[in-house]
Amino acid sequence: MKRQKLFGNLDWLFFDLGSTLVDESKAYEHRIREIADISHRSYGELLEYARAFYRQNIKGDLAAARIAGIPLPAWHKEEEVLYPNTAACLRELSSRYHIGIIANQSPGTDRRLKAYGLMPYIELVIASAEEGLSKPDPEIFRIAQARSHCRPENAVMIGDRIDNDIVPAKLLGMKTIWIRQGPWREWNICQNREHPDCIVNSLTELCNIL
Repeated sequence: MKRQKLFGNLDWLFFDLGSTLVDESKAYEHRIREIADISHRSYGELLEYARAFYRQNIKGDLAAARIAGIPLPAWHKEEEVLYPNTAACLRELSSRYHIGIIANQSPGTDRRLKAYGLMPYIELVIASAEEGLSKPDPEIFRIAQARSHCRPENAVMIGDRIDNDIVPAKLLGMKTIWIRQGPWREWNICQNREHPDCIVNSLTELCNIL
């Protein structure tokens, strides 16, 4: 498909981080395995429980911990890595668009992006820890729009979560792309407000349509 047919005039692409640009699968699997070890349950069984909950639009690892009767184990952020084509995708897209980040993240997002080598492609970072706001609060998207001086109709939000990324961005008039990566790829779209403008399954596919 051609860009103009998809979205018309775009100036800014705003990305989520986890399960969008950053592969969290090892950290996620570590958490499920830790739940299994502490509760003396089968890892495979708990993984399937988690998937089943994600298909019901419920955070599956939290539900698995509750089933096991234990607190949710800590998230091992050091196990997060970039998807293999993240840097190449941002390099290509930054030659055509302004690139921004809107993400729920612990403190230090800029530092982590620099360590990943992504900052040469990113012009604006809006992170929850630094802003004191978290998605899906529409205000964090308004902050991004104000600082980028971009009208909502000239921006697209790209993320893995329907509830945190797609719904609030649509509410403000932004275009939306759901990237079906990570555990939230199981989300079952059941309301009109949840429908993204476009669905892709990888960053490679994303680059091909933008």
